[in-house]
Amino acid sequence: MIFVSDIHGATEPLRRLVALDEEIVVLGDFINLTDYRSGEGAVAEVLGRDFALETAEARGRSDYYGMRRMWRNAIGDHYEQVREQIGEVVRRQYVEVAHALDGGRGLAIHGNVDRPGLLRELLPDGFRYVHGEVVERYGLSIGFVGGGIPTPLQAEGEVSDEEMRGLLAGLGPVDVLCTHVPPAVSALRKDVITGRQERGSEPVLAYIQEHQPKLHLFGDVHQAQATTWRVGRTRCLNLGYFRATGRFLRIDTSGVQPGRVG
Repeated sequence: MIFVSDIHGATEPLRRLVALDEEIVVLGDFINLTDYRSGEGAVAEVLGRDFALETAEARGRSDYYGMRRMWRNAIGDHYEQVREQIGEVVRRQYVEVAHALDGGRGLAIHGNVDRPGLLRELLPDGFRYVHGEVVERYGLSIGFVGGGIPTPLQAEGEVSDEEMRGLLAGLGPVDVLCTHVPPAVSALRKDVITGRQERGSEPVLAYIQEHQPKLHLFGDVHQAQATTWRVGRTRCLNLGYFRATGRFLRIDTSGVQPGRVG
């Protein structure tokens, strides 16, 4: 069983992952709105690379209001037209990712940049959306809760703290907890490239402290200060940024091993 996160449209590495002929679990962020390194993504296709990088930089500073001002200045009265154009690119990206995963099998949850309805619609045969569910593998119970932490952007993929608490409570105790977001642990939520402290999830941290699963797997923070941490008996592991690293984690009867596809 192979776990990845933050694939952000990386179709060629996905095809190599499928070729390994193992069950694949994607912990969210299937599409690429803006690659912070290059500016590539849906926003750049519609509004240009310079604009994509400028707004990404504002988001990296947590300047959501400045980011909104840039959007207003760029699109003026053309909001609906631009929204539809970006939506078309996003749908195409989901289709491309689905083609890359075609022939594989696995499980998926959504991340903060995802559109959950579109993700469920376009997941290929062989993959199942498991947000809020528990599955059994290798004698382990594995619980899944997707979604990003709320921001002023109010993106479709965000999940409120109240909803997150309810979803986690619905899982009950599990051996492996899978989320898109990190727990509220400083070293796990700090991006060392942007210098930004992402907001880790307090409900996820509270769940870990109460139930102490063996593992907590997540993504979201692309260049984290720490990719592994312990909260009590729980080993917390950041699996992202698959688009840039090709990293994955394999769990089977022999234990837990890191891996990478080129």
